[in-house]
Amino acid sequence: MKRTFQPNNRKRAKKHGFFARMKTNIINKRRKKGRKVLSH
Repeated sequence: MKRTFQPNNRKRAKKHGFFARMKTNIINKRRKKGRKVLSH
């Protein structure tokens, strides 16, 4: 039987990565606050 989870890093990064978060306000708010680390 084939495993259901077939990891695809590009797809994952598109959904949850840094630039995906740039589109929402999370990272922009943190930048305005003057955070040293925006995401880890």
